Amino acid sequence: MQSADIKQAAHQLIDQLDHLTWAELAYQATVKASIEQGLVEAKAGKLTSQDDIEKEFGIHR
Repeated sequence: MQSADIKQAAHQLIDQLDHLTWAELAYQATVKASIEQGLVEAKAGKLTSQDDIEKEFGIHR
């Protein structure tokens, strides 16, 4: 995401939230950044299958 896009998204986030605290703003920004990073990784094919996750955690269905 470009700097101008991030700035615009930050303004929109602030406008959408009522009675926003600094902690809530930081949390929302962190969540948004994590989601965007996940989408970038998914587009790059850096995914782990459900079966592999279940094997790693010893989940048997």
